[in-house]
Order: sequence, then C-alpha cells, then structure tokens
Amino acid sequence: MVHIVDHYGGALDKPGAIAAWEEHMSNFSRRTFVTTALGGAAALAMPGIRRAEAASFNYKYANNLQLSHPLNIRAKEAADAIAEETGGDMKIQIFPSSQLGGDTETLSQLRAGAVEFFTLSGLILSTLVPVTAINGVGFAFPDYGTVWKAMDGELGAHVRGEISKYGILAMEKIWDNGFRQTTSRSKPIETPADLEGFKIRVPVSPLWTSMYEAFGAAPTSINFSEVYTSLQTGVVEGQENPLAILQTAKLYEVQKYCSMTNHMWDGFWFLANQERWEALPEDIRNVVAKHLNAAAVKERADVEALNASLAETLQEEGMAFNSPEAGPFREKLRSAKFYETWQEKFGPTAWGLLEQAVGKLA
Repeated sequence: MVHIVDHYGGALDKPGAIAAWEEHMSNFSRRTFVTTALGGAAALAMPGIRRAEAASFNYKYANNLQLSHPLNIRAKEAADAIAEETGGDMKIQIFPSSQLGGDTETLSQLRAGAVEFFTLSGLILSTLVPVTAINGVGFAFPDYGTVWKAMDGELGAHVRGEISKYGILAMEKIWDNGFRQTTSRSKPIETPADLEGFKIRVPVSPLWTSMYEAFGAAPTSINFSEVYTSLQTGVVEGQENPLAILQTAKLYEVQKYCSMTNHMWDGFWFLANQERWEALPEDIRNVVAKHLNAAAVKERADVEALNASLAETLQEEGMAFNSPEAGPFREKLRSAKFYETWQEKFGPTAWGLLEQAVGKLA
C-alpha cells in the first residue's frame, strides 16, 4: 500500500498565492462523503516491468487538500494501482493539507525537483503561467459539458503546452475544483442590476476585481480568515465561493441567499517536474499517466455529486437558493469590455480556443 503522511500542516492561507483556492484550504471536511472505490481489484502487472522488493522510484506528491476530499481519495486509489501494476517499482507518497508548504512554496519545490508531483489551481498557477487562469473567465462556461469539451480539448492542450515551457508537465486530464456561487445576506442575485453597488468579498486577483467592477459592484479583497466576521459585521454584504466552503466555513450562519451563478469554474492541474518525469522509464510513465488521468475523471463525478448533496444540506441550514440566467450577466460583461480586456491579456490563440468551445464572448 502507498503511504500517506497523516499529519496536517499549519496555516493554509499564505500570502503570495492568488486567493482563488484559499477558500478550499479552509479545513475542508465532508464527513458524509463516502467512496466505495478504494480497495478495488488491483490491476495485473504489465509485461516488461520488473518486480522488486523495494521501489526503484519513490516520488512525492503534494496538494493543499485534506484526506477527506475526493481528490485525495482518488489520488490514493491511483497511487495504489500504480504501485501494484509496476510491481512496486513506482511508489508515490502523498502529502496532503499543504504539509510541504503553501502553494507558492510548493510550486517552487516542484520546479526544483524537491517534489515530483503537485496539484494546483490554474488560477494560482497563473502567477507563473498567466494563461492558466483562462478557465476562470467570468460566465464563460455554462455547464460541465462545456468545461470538459474545452479543458479535455484544444484549449487544455494549449495550456499544457504553455506550462511545459517552465519545466513542468501537466497531465492530460484536469481535476475538478467546481463552479463558484454568489451569496448575500439581504437579497438574491437575480440579474446584473442586483450587483450594482453590492459590497462583495473577493480574493486578491485582477480577474475577480475587474469582473465585479464591470457589474458596477464594490469588490473588496479580504483574507479568507476574516470573511465570516466581515459578513457578520456588514463590512461586506456577500461573497462568492464553491458550495463546499459555505458549509465548512459555516457561512450559512451569516448569509441568507445563495444564487447559483456558476460565474467561474476552476480545476486542478496534476503537475510533474519534467526532469524527474523523464527519469522514469517509458513503460512506468505510461502506467502513471493512465491511472492519474483515470482518477481525474472519477474525481470529477465525485465533486459534482458532493456539490449536489451540499445544496440540500445548505437548504436544511436555512439558505434560500435561486438559479439566475447567465445570459444577462454575460451581456453586461460584454458591454463593459471585460471580455475584450482579457482577450488582450490572454492573447488571440488561447482566447480563440476558449471561444471555440464556449461560443463568442468578446
């Protein structure tokens, strides 16, 4: 079995990393999430891969999520299958919960080869590879089908190519973080007009700030550790996050309305140090890639199911849900030149591939 270091690290909200993922690092815990996938039948060993008592390759994999998250559940399942199929020649040790450092620090370790594998939000990776934030363009993706069409298709391939210029390999399948929703203590968000003058907490990121400014809102950057108090005291009226954070951070205690705006989607790229990856024999690389990509697809289904169950849980906690139409929000961003601005920032190639998947934006 693959060993997972069962020790939880310190502060997860570290400066230097775009806050797109800080919310999911706030002690994610979903006790009701159950998987029956672990312990399945092990794959048969591939011909040509020798068996050995000690692994020829012991690689470290770091991430910023707790063991209960679907990403770690599926990653462990994949690591076990890889060890089995390679006859013990390839073992992956998992370090969850930012044990090896914050996102920026661990990314540096990955580039140096001190860590071989790392999963990271594209919105945070954009501090190094700007185009990786393109999946976070406001109201670009109407549904998961469109997300996977883009990220499993030419847009994802283009982004992976840009990542490779920095000595990092990204696996073919991106893992799911989820869509972000908008909450408020005083009113549901039904139309773009409801955002005018709306004081909303956002992560420290130009992409977030420019989007809400285009709506005429008043975006305020606040550390996640201060979000609950800021909502409670009225410093801000609302915030935006995936549903998991509403539940784990108990934001339902200070927010009444949850509008399923799906305004941004984010995912995790499974990254490998290029030099350390190429040090593996080709047959082992094939096994590793096969199982990690298969695990990503399973994790996507896990996260979608988890979000559905969380919506029911949050309604039981007293939150009122509504589902506004995305069209008017998209039109507002278009008229405010939001898409034109980011088209210029991301460049014609990446933007063209995004629009190829989602339709005309700018």
